[in-house]
Amino acid sequence: MSLSARIHGSIAEIGRVTWDAQATPTGDPFLSYDFLEACEASGSVQPREGWAPRHLTLEDDGDIVGVMPLYLKGHSQGEYVFDHAWADALERAGGIYYPKLLGAVPFTPVTGPRLLATTIGRKRALAEAAVSLVEREGLSSLHINFADDADQAVLVEAGFLARQDRQFVWTNRGYDRFDAFLSDLSSSHRKTIRRERREAQAGLDIRVLTGRDLTEAMWDAFFEFYMDTGSRKWGRPYLKRAFFSEIGARMADRIALVMAFEAGRPIAGALNFIGTQALYGRQWGTVSPRPFLHFELCYYQAIDLAISLGLERVEAGAQGDHKLARGYLPRPVHSAHYIAHPGLRHAVDDYLDQEREAVAENAVVMIENYSPFRRGDRDA
Repeated sequence: MSLSARIHGSIAEIGRVTWDAQATPTGDPFLSYDFLEACEASGSVQPREGWAPRHLTLEDDGDIVGVMPLYLKGHSQGEYVFDHAWADALERAGGIYYPKLLGAVPFTPVTGPRLLATTIGRKRALAEAAVSLVEREGLSSLHINFADDADQAVLVEAGFLARQDRQFVWTNRGYDRFDAFLSDLSSSHRKTIRRERREAQAGLDIRVLTGRDLTEAMWDAFFEFYMDTGSRKWGRPYLKRAFFSEIGARMADRIALVMAFEAGRPIAGALNFIGTQALYGRQWGTVSPRPFLHFELCYYQAIDLAISLGLERVEAGAQGDHKLARGYLPRPVHSAHYIAHPGLRHAVDDYLDQEREAVAENAVVMIENYSPFRRGDRDA
């Protein structure tokens, strides 16, 4: 193969047709040109925000046969794979950690391909090109976050360090309605969920908006919710208001915005993206907190919607042990890390060995002791 790689300062330089030729077969809405370009066009992803696009294209005799979302990062915010301690360790030793290189979807802890190519050889070539960029620019490291199993295997074989964490995922076992899912749970958990739904829904009109229903007025309301929640949780929300208009214009049929109205006024909302196999829960917020409303909009409404759409699972985002009691079971997620500094690489390698073991043991304990499913269904 006569493969060569090029670096691009924006996804617009590559173009929708070229990018989606590699990304569309994945069925992942976050890898689409529309989502990634919305991040850039809205100003949410830009060098001033610590996200400088360095997307790779892989060419074979002039034909683009692979792409890779890649960013030069000036910090570790918005990644959901935490390496702050690594940065501190290198800087205490006199090194410089930032900028680093990141292969990921901005602000999106969703597992998917990161080396977008159809053959193992081309995937390896993309990984090698990214490592070459690290070495050529004298960067500290390259991090590939939330890689799927196939890409993780390629990266580990290429010498990346493997990291494992967990997320909570709801799995559709052929349910035709929400009550069918509840029938798989223990009696106490069924009663708890029914009570939570009753209390959360009381006095509210809950609607799932998609397509033309995603008006600018609805995005205005949701952005207010998002800013309130983000300001309290992270200190600085990542996404600009323009981002929501961009995705509303580009991806309306792949979005399900669950909104709660009280006396006709929107008071809370949860944003979901619709994939070919999964429903992906992303941001949520409210200006009128009430018991269990978060669970209703983010988890129970998502289950209802996944069942109605015939989707295999709901991925409700990072962290949140409270999801377990709502039928979301722990599932491993992966990242891969190339560390240029030999001393830091050795220390991180030792740490990751211990972390992987602890994560795996914790998942087993959680399922055995806290799963809401009846005993025979706990590992399903």
